[in-house]
Amino acid sequence: MNPCGSVHSGLGLGSKDGPEKSRTGFYFASFNYVNSILGSGVIGIPYALSKAGFGLGLFLLLVVAVVTDYSLILMVRSGHLSGTYSYQGIMEASFGYPGYVVLSLMQFVYPFIAMVSYNIVVGDTITKVSVRLFSLKATSLFARRDFVVGLATLFITIPLCLFRDLAKLARWSLASLVLVLFILMCILIRLGTIEETVPETEDAWAFADTGMVPAIGIMAFAFMCHHNVFLLYESIEGASQFVWDKLTHISVAVAFVVSLLFGIAGYATFTGNVQGDLLENYCWYDDLMNLARLAFSFKSNMSLHQLLSSIYLSN
Repeated sequence: MNPCGSVHSGLGLGSKDGPEKSRTGFYFASFNYVNSILGSGVIGIPYALSKAGFGLGLFLLLVVAVVTDYSLILMVRSGHLSGTYSYQGIMEASFGYPGYVVLSLMQFVYPFIAMVSYNIVVGDTITKVSVRLFSLKATSLFARRDFVVGLATLFITIPLCLFRDLAKLARWSLASLVLVLFILMCILIRLGTIEETVPETEDAWAFADTGMVPAIGIMAFAFMCHHNVFLLYESIEGASQFVWDKLTHISVAVAFVVSLLFGIAGYATFTGNVQGDLLENYCWYDDLMNLARLAFSFKSNMSLHQLLSSIYLSN
């Protein structure tokens, strides 16, 4: 099989054996792609820089982005060569049925755990912000995490997750990316207003530090979207290896630039005092950052549909 062939010539994608899925153009596909990469891990990049050292951290971020770019391209190329267009199919072609079972289990467990953690983050964040912005009492329904999580699940998560077709969710992905840019804007604004109030850290701008290994783990998590590769691929109109390569280069580059800005701005603000969750560094009485926290909560909810779609594929 031609490794640069069209997706329509492959197995299981829009063939007579399965329902034809709607597809989207190149630019809308890029929104889904970038949204798949830019998850909750992006707010951990400043902490990764503090662990590895500022200079080495920036270099490692570039390396992780390049490796991610190559691996995403390699997955689709492997799909063409093996004649199967799913993560499980590649594993079965390479390692037999045991590989298929192991990958299917991982393909279910990781998104499931991520969805649970997203709901916890949403519940904790919205309740605290609601208490601050609306002066709610501790006994109020909107100050209870279980009620807030249930509300967000009912009115945001479930309607989005009813769509199994990523092509229909491109505009939601665009809205999610707008929220990411809003959060970044808030961080950049606070960089210029609270920098003088943050305690100084000795050797804050040292090139390298001893925490390179955990820093790589944080960065790798921030760029992880491999479970969605074939969902994204089959959503592209006229998909081919050439189109996928181009889309991957652009999407990973955009994700790298955004992650780089998050990392530099967050680290420059708090240096060695930065926490694993950058937003936890800001005061809960800071209304601008509370809006950023709300935006992050909504962004997290808008990412759940892609996680659930990968769970569909594991079954």
